[in-house]
Amino acid sequence: MGESTMGESTMGKLTVGNDQFLYDGKPIRILSGAIHYFRVVPQYWEDRLRKLKACGFNTVETYIPWNLHEPRPRKFCFEGGLDITKFIKIAQDLGLFVIVRPGPYICAEWELGGLPAWLLKDPSMQLRCSYKPYLDAVDRYFDKLMEKLVPLQSTKGGPIIAMQIENEYGSYGNDREYLKHLERGLRSRGVDVLLFTSDGACDSMLQGGTLPHVFKTVNFGSRPREQFNKLREFQPDGPLMCTEYWNGWFEHWGEQHHTRDSEDVAKVLDEMLAIGASVNFYMFHGGTNFGFMNGANCMEEYQPTVTSYDYDAPLTEWGDPTPKYYAIRDVIKKYVDVPDIPIEVMPKKAYGSVKLYEHVKLFDSLDDIGRKFESPVPLPMEALDQSYGFILYRTFIAGPRDEAPLIIEDLHDRALVFIDGKFKGVMHRNDKQPSINIRVPREGISLDILVENMGRVNYGPYLADRKGITKGVRIGQQYIYNWTIYTLEMDNLESLKFVEKTSCEFPCFFRGEFEVDEPCDTFLKLSGWTKCVCYINGFNLGRYWKIGPQQALYVPGPLLKKGKNELIVFELEGMQEPVVEFTDKPSL
Repeated sequence: MGESTMGESTMGKLTVGNDQFLYDGKPIRILSGAIHYFRVVPQYWEDRLRKLKACGFNTVETYIPWNLHEPRPRKFCFEGGLDITKFIKIAQDLGLFVIVRPGPYICAEWELGGLPAWLLKDPSMQLRCSYKPYLDAVDRYFDKLMEKLVPLQSTKGGPIIAMQIENEYGSYGNDREYLKHLERGLRSRGVDVLLFTSDGACDSMLQGGTLPHVFKTVNFGSRPREQFNKLREFQPDGPLMCTEYWNGWFEHWGEQHHTRDSEDVAKVLDEMLAIGASVNFYMFHGGTNFGFMNGANCMEEYQPTVTSYDYDAPLTEWGDPTPKYYAIRDVIKKYVDVPDIPIEVMPKKAYGSVKLYEHVKLFDSLDDIGRKFESPVPLPMEALDQSYGFILYRTFIAGPRDEAPLIIEDLHDRALVFIDGKFKGVMHRNDKQPSINIRVPREGISLDILVENMGRVNYGPYLADRKGITKGVRIGQQYIYNWTIYTLEMDNLESLKFVEKTSCEFPCFFRGEFEVDEPCDTFLKLSGWTKCVCYINGFNLGRYWKIGPQQALYVPGPLLKKGKNELIVFELEGMQEPVVEFTDKPSL
């Protein structure tokens, strides 16, 4: 079984044989790698896809993030970095097949697993099941999405050979009517390519995550024979496929950077190919969780994912081939002819230190960048039509009061507490009972609670992860009412009024400019800073936190421009001096 490619006008169909895939009746082995277009600037799509082809792969796989394509109800976006049609056509021009995983849920260590946060405005929302308001929203989204995807199917001359129904559903639920609804919805909208499911190779997941007549695949990182044997218990014949071969891993803030030995990855791949299986590398190229799009895990405790999605993949976050890349290619060469395609290593440049002379306090900017609400109780973001960023809760507490704990119930996720504008401490949702002791003098106090949404849970039973203060605030046993709330999405900072001063109270925005002679990839190193969000020319690069492991943010060259460039850093807690460094070396 060898590599198949597809010309622009070729029409064909992937089908399931007794023990192998067939494309127009001819045997084919799928050698696929995951590249998420939404984690890569569009100027680099062709480069990453070309490197996939040069490694010996014949297929690219991608998720599709609903939350980006429908950021507000009925407001759709398929332009710029979200031009899925363009990404798929580039793949086709390179002779690659495409596997699409449209969700609606994608996991992917992505914010809320790709589900839009506005779903959670409904206090009764039930995700990933036959709850009608959820299904209605899915149907509306699929109406728009399939308009883009259906014409790109292989049966219509495009490169899409297969689509996934939901995603690892067996690790979440067992609502077969929900899966049937999705299947019917895809077919009724014109999808006629192979449909499949993928789940972990265990009984509960394979029972709950698929339908009897739907083609099944499994996801794993090792022991392929054992995993495929479990699949055979549920699917006695047909080709074997690992839809997610975990050849690396992601990381949470405060962990060590994960790596996996290249020889081990190559060995497991060889085992799969030797038994005739097909494979999709998750990830082939991870990319970046730009903006506020990182997800989080929440089992025993809440663990948000870092900005980098390098994943220790064959291609680095910045697109360079690794020893793992070449080890994989050597294995693939044993089974198929690998094309001799030259690949480019993108140049990196160190632009040096940049001083951020201008700044402005967050508390002086609330009316410039926020929306203001009055409420008797502290409301979560979703109730106020806010999806991402920060939310500020403000109230006045009359005195006198003896010292007592200030308690935030169901805090999601991390709060900075200020009394009369002065920082008093941090509370976190992982605290057993987030609290700070305060005493209220006779004249009373002004209380501010700034809460950061650090990423909604993307996997497991706690997906309905509303952000901000999700229950109430107490002093001792007494609930505190009557709040002014500012929603701070921080998606547009153009209204900030920066000034040059010698000092600034935190949280604070810092601004500086720097010259670029030639735009190249670079890395923003933030030594001495604590916890911040960084913007290059208005583009949100993502979060930094000194606890690591990530110590520098990747800056793709296309985000820079020749001449003057702007950097804004929103620092929450403090830094040694308002200076950053653009270096040519990553730091994961």
